[in-house]
Amino acid sequence: MPPFRLAHISDPHLPPPERSLGLRDLVSKRALSAMAWRRKGGQHDKAVLDALVADIGARTPDHIAITGDLTNFSTAREIAGAQAWLSGLGAPAHVTVSPGNHDALVGRPEADGFAPWRPWLADDQASAFPHVRIRRHVAIINLCSAVPTAPWLATGELGEAQLAQLAQLLPDLADRGLFRLIMLHHPPVVGVVSPRKSLEDGEGFRAILAAHGADLILHGHAHEAALGGLPGSTGLVPVLGVPSASATPGGRHPPARWHEIEIGSDGDDRQVWITARGLSALTGAFETLGRYRLVA
Repeated sequence: MPPFRLAHISDPHLPPPERSLGLRDLVSKRALSAMAWRRKGGQHDKAVLDALVADIGARTPDHIAITGDLTNFSTAREIAGAQAWLSGLGAPAHVTVSPGNHDALVGRPEADGFAPWRPWLADDQASAFPHVRIRRHVAIINLCSAVPTAPWLATGELGEAQLAQLAQLLPDLADRGLFRLIMLHHPPVVGVVSPRKSLEDGEGFRAILAAHGADLILHGHAHEAALGGLPGSTGLVPVLGVPSASATPGGRHPPARWHEIEIGSDGDDRQVWITARGLSALTGAFETLGRYRLVA
């Protein structure tokens, strides 16, 4: 059986529609985010994102995983705009979205705030995370760490209910012989981001992972390429982060990159290969930056 091929992208930060913010937003955290967006200037470019999406399309992966921050201010107009972008990216059955902190910038009830994205969150109509999508021999476990926070903070939280459900899911999926791939926005490895951007209940997440294990964790948020590991029940669990999908060369962070993840299905010897495809500052095109096998 050929490997399951998944494209991982994160933090596209789609350009906000004109007049995204209303008068009430000027006295909320959205105003601070708008100032930060203007200060960043040309560090995110829709043309770069379009080129990345075209590069993914040329390599025809089986699935696309997006680990958050499709929007900047989490306004209704932005959420709707992101829905239109997702519709052009692929059928909901072939794309999974884990919301980021910018997608929950201010207090939006989960069921209302992410309702336009529901077809890309799960296979059913349930609003509560986690969601599990089974694709061939891979179980995509979609967590949501996106919660509203105070100004100047970008922390995430999974919450007791989501963690408890995860603890039940992991051993069941292992018993079924499925490759357990977890996706969330905030990095679960300590030190990848500063404390003001961290996963607040990361200790609880790591305890569940140590008890029940997983096969691969994908995240965004840091706008950096990150490769680490966390203790699992039978060994280290690889943790992989990717730069922003719309980042331009010469900015504060690395230019846009995506990862092609090939997950083999040869019994207990599950080989996982990563191909990094990044934007070249010299050619302006996406090129293969490297290829390596994950060993846990």
